[in-house]
Amino acid sequence: MIQRVQSLYYLVAMILLGVCLTGQDIYRFSTEKSYFALNAFGFHEAVNDESGKILTSQSKPFYIVGILMVLLIFYVTMSYKKLNKQLKLARYVSFFYLALVIAVVIFGVTGNQYFYEGHCTRELGPGFSILVVGFPFCFLAQLGIKRDKKLLDSLNRLR
Repeated sequence: MIQRVQSLYYLVAMILLGVCLTGQDIYRFSTEKSYFALNAFGFHEAVNDESGKILTSQSKPFYIVGILMVLLIFYVTMSYKKLNKQLKLARYVSFFYLALVIAVVIFGVTGNQYFYEGHCTRELGPGFSILVVGFPFCFLAQLGIKRDKKLLDSLNRLR
């Protein structure tokens, strides 16, 4: 199982999603005096003074989506004995991951309107890069599963 390249791709994708779940900022909408930060734990408003304390914290269950993605990727990796099922699940993972990335990008583009009446700047955090970099690994794993299925189907025709 570990000798297959798609297992390594999925392992990298799980690690990247896990790092994103540690609380890395995905976006930060800031003014001169305060900022809103979006990470896996929700929105956090903080003041840019010498103390830098968090004023409010609105926790949304964003981390649940990340945990479900990691578990789904792990399930796809472990279903290597049923290749047809693994390929179908790999397509679902790629679709859900792409939908997640598109949703985060759309929120980033339109997010300025929601905070401070549009008078703020948008900053990309390290969590955004980590989230986006994980998608190609899921897609490459899907292609690897497809190649394995094609190879096994061609060998079955020879029998």
